[in-house]
Amino acid sequence: MTRVWLPPLLFVLCGSALATDLALEGSPVEATALLLVFLALAAVNSPLIFPRSVDAQEAQRRSAADGRPVVYWRPGCAYCVRLGRRARRLHWVDIRRDPAGAAVVRAANGGDETVPTVVVAGRPHINPDPEWVRRQLSSAT
Repeated sequence: MTRVWLPPLLFVLCGSALATDLALEGSPVEATALLLVFLALAAVNSPLIFPRSVDAQEAQRRSAADGRPVVYWRPGCAYCVRLGRRARRLHWVDIRRDPAGAAVVRAANGGDETVPTVVVAGRPHINPDPEWVRRQLSSAT
């Protein structure tokens, strides 16, 4: 659990330290801008902005029942943010939290943990176009 929060925490700490240094040097505007950039990086790398993950087995079971794609991801995946509002309808598996999900991704990617790996009807797709993924949602029950 702690591992997924380490990158956002480091962004906040580093940004705060750098912003404090800039503010003490008399550059409050630059300090504020820098802090906002680091806070944005922390947010993008935070598990809070992504839908709740389930384990690989549960995602596969749900996908078989409703036909919705399974997205294997990890926090910080910029592609995943591009899926938009309808992304919550997908079944999400965080490969940092689920070793079985990481194994599915490695099997689909020749041993690499390339994310996102989207599985539709049992077939993996590596980095598919976000619009294509949204169309898969439209055709699911």
